[in-house]
Amino acid sequence: MLTYTPPSLNLHLHLHRYPHSTTISSSLHHHPNHPTTTAPDPVLRIHNSKTTSFLHHRQPASTTTNETKNPPQEYENDHHCHRDSEGKPKTPPHILPPQEKQNILEMSLVTKRGPQFPGSIYANSLPSLQSVIQTQNEDDEDDEEVMIRRALDIRRKVTVEVFKAAMKKGKFGITYSTNLVNRLPDFIDHVMIEAAALKRSPEFKDSTFNLRAKLVIDHSNVVPLVRWLKHNNLSYPKIAKLICMSKGNLDSIRRLVEWLKTVYVKGEFLGATLLKSGDDILHRRLEELDEIVDYLESNGVRRDWIGFVISRCPRLLSYSMEEVKTRVDFYLNMGMNENDFGTMVFDYPGVLGYFTLEEMNQKVNYLKEFGLSTEDVGKLLAFRPQLMGCSIEERWKPLVKYLYYLGISRDGMRRMLTIKPMIFCFNFETTIAPKVQFFRDIGVREDAIGNMLVKFPPLLTYSLHKKIQPVVIYLMTKAGVTEKDIGKVVASGPELLGCNIAKTLEVNVKYFLSLGIRVRQLGEMIGDFPKLLRYKVDLLYPKYQYLRRTMVRPLQDVIEFPRFFSYSLEERIIPRHKIMVENRVNFKLRYMLACTDEEFNQRVADKVERRQRFESGRMDDAVSDSQMAEGTLGKAASSSLSS
Repeated sequence: MLTYTPPSLNLHLHLHRYPHSTTISSSLHHHPNHPTTTAPDPVLRIHNSKTTSFLHHRQPASTTTNETKNPPQEYENDHHCHRDSEGKPKTPPHILPPQEKQNILEMSLVTKRGPQFPGSIYANSLPSLQSVIQTQNEDDEDDEEVMIRRALDIRRKVTVEVFKAAMKKGKFGITYSTNLVNRLPDFIDHVMIEAAALKRSPEFKDSTFNLRAKLVIDHSNVVPLVRWLKHNNLSYPKIAKLICMSKGNLDSIRRLVEWLKTVYVKGEFLGATLLKSGDDILHRRLEELDEIVDYLESNGVRRDWIGFVISRCPRLLSYSMEEVKTRVDFYLNMGMNENDFGTMVFDYPGVLGYFTLEEMNQKVNYLKEFGLSTEDVGKLLAFRPQLMGCSIEERWKPLVKYLYYLGISRDGMRRMLTIKPMIFCFNFETTIAPKVQFFRDIGVREDAIGNMLVKFPPLLTYSLHKKIQPVVIYLMTKAGVTEKDIGKVVASGPELLGCNIAKTLEVNVKYFLSLGIRVRQLGEMIGDFPKLLRYKVDLLYPKYQYLRRTMVRPLQDVIEFPRFFSYSLEERIIPRHKIMVENRVNFKLRYMLACTDEEFNQRVADKVERRQRFESGRMDDAVSDSQMAEGTLGKAASSSLSS
């Protein structure tokens, strides 16, 4: 006769037959249609949560108590070793007290196992329960901490997957979503905490964690915000950092971005401006930011400049209104007007927000040591505010020491500072020293280098390889300047090194050669007067025409005195030539032009007097000769009459 055995009873009998087994069947082996007499031994399988729960619910509590008190005779007969010292049988291992049941549940968290499905067979894949329980009892606190950490890691991974699913639904690629979520640890933790807090609500008491995490992500509108920020040219690292900075208040990001657009901050600078404005920028009121903008506008910073200033100096938005007023007054008290202050802030916005007030005072006092007054420093900073970005110890002191080594005095440094303050922003080792060495190599005397730099400070701002060297090569190869004279030419006319070869030097060289001047002669003329090649041909031509046609002077006069082209035709050449014509005197060009009006008039007077003396001397000689001739004739006539 066939009998039906309930599944719970089969599982219960299995535990009786194999009391030492650490595995429980994960599926029901006996079927109602199968006879119990012919059933084979069950296959041992890993237990899972469903079968364990099924056993606990189906097995009556009274049975468990009775079996615990009166263990089966089969167990006593088959397992003689399971007795205590008094000979009483021990509690069968398959009868678990509440503490061991709790240990089993903890073991499911402690032990890492592979994926399971109904019908899977895993033989002895788990460690023994006794070993796990023994290990846990040794260090309960550490295991509890590890268990909590692992549980949090699992929840965090679940939250990440939910976030990726939301990004995928928002039409974002898996790569972009993965890169973004890897930079959002704080936001993922925020979502995880909010999702856990929702369980307190009766509405979500029985909902799963995945559902609650999805609700939190959807409610935060983070996916539309990411798309909007991406549309505003923000990269995913900047988007991730902004989301973490918001501390869950994502609406503050959109609110601040909209405000930045109203003050003309361009889209490409929105991300950098938000990230560099301070950690609390997302929590500041827009009224405070509007107050800062209005104050800057009232002091000369135009409204359409505000966006440029903020994007270059985002730290300005992190200051309080009192701090901003203190910084603005620091510059206005040096004599700047509103226009100078506004242009200074526009040229270098960092001058207003990147340095502490102590650093600013130290730099102003150091500049005063060159003999500048407070007003002079104010004008200097208004013209070149980048000076405030230079370090005294790392930039200014080494440069001053090097210039002093070149023989430049404090007055010379003050001249260089006022004419070309950018020099004090350079690194002398990489910018100034190579140029000075080049001047030495081409023959400029050591004592002339300092004078040359003081005479023409912009020389140090020219590129050595793109400007100075090409000009020197052109002068030596095309303009006829010899290697012996090139050092003198550069020392006497350093301004020549700033001329454009194609537009200035080459045009002038061709003009002088067209006049019949040879290349060698032109080189000598440049050596005598380096400024010759800096004049425009339109100014040279009228002077040369007047010299040749009106003054009727030879070309050799110009070769001997090339400075002739430096004098004004209307104010000096023509007036003095008229004086010479009126007084019937003639001078070489050097003596005609290279003197003051008093000296020229004195020279003309001396020349006229000498001519008059010369002429009067010739008249006296002529009278005496005529008188002698008359006397001779008279004597001859008287002698003839007497005869």
